[in-house]
Amino acid sequence: MRFGERIYTLLRISILSYQDYKNIISRLWGDFIFWVKSPLTNVLLFSDTVRNNLKYGNEAASAKDVERAVRMSRCEEVIQKLPNGLDTVLIGSGESVSQGQRQLLAIARAFVMDPKILILDEATSNVDTRTEQAIQDAMQMVMRDRTSILIAHRLSTIRDADQIVVMDHGKIVECGDHETLLHAKGKYYELYMTQYAGIGI
Repeated sequence: MRFGERIYTLLRISILSYQDYKNIISRLWGDFIFWVKSPLTNVLLFSDTVRNNLKYGNEAASAKDVERAVRMSRCEEVIQKLPNGLDTVLIGSGESVSQGQRQLLAIARAFVMDPKILILDEATSNVDTRTEQAIQDAMQMVMRDRTSILIAHRLSTIRDADQIVVMDHGKIVECGDHETLLHAKGKYYELYMTQYAGIGI
């Protein structure tokens, strides 16, 4: 509620142009929330250096901040394969970068930005198994000490969440942690058994 109240107060005390309004919303969103989208929706990359792409949203980030973000997000291998490392210029908004690499770069960007709230929307979908593991490792690092909201069909991504909200046809049908929902033997249990049939719980 505080987020909404802050916007409301700003709008009451000033007569704003549409551009001013957009700038305020963008600024407040950037200060608090970072959204890592599904690979299918394409992570937004610019025709610029990898370094500047990672600093998008926090242009004041130092070289050490960027290097730490690359390390913590498991992006080192991706950067090492580029011809000029962090100074490689991405052509065509990063068309030469794979979907999995885009996700790792997005998580590195989240480290640089250091938001209060992180949204991970199907962050491991449509990537190979090796890349999925790298993304999951990076996700565990970036979620530390911050509020994180995960949207996922792969239950391995959300298993350790404090609170899991299960939706079916747009409605919330269950809430609880992993163990609680398994013992309830409801929709979450069905999904788990579908994905992990034959594997010990």
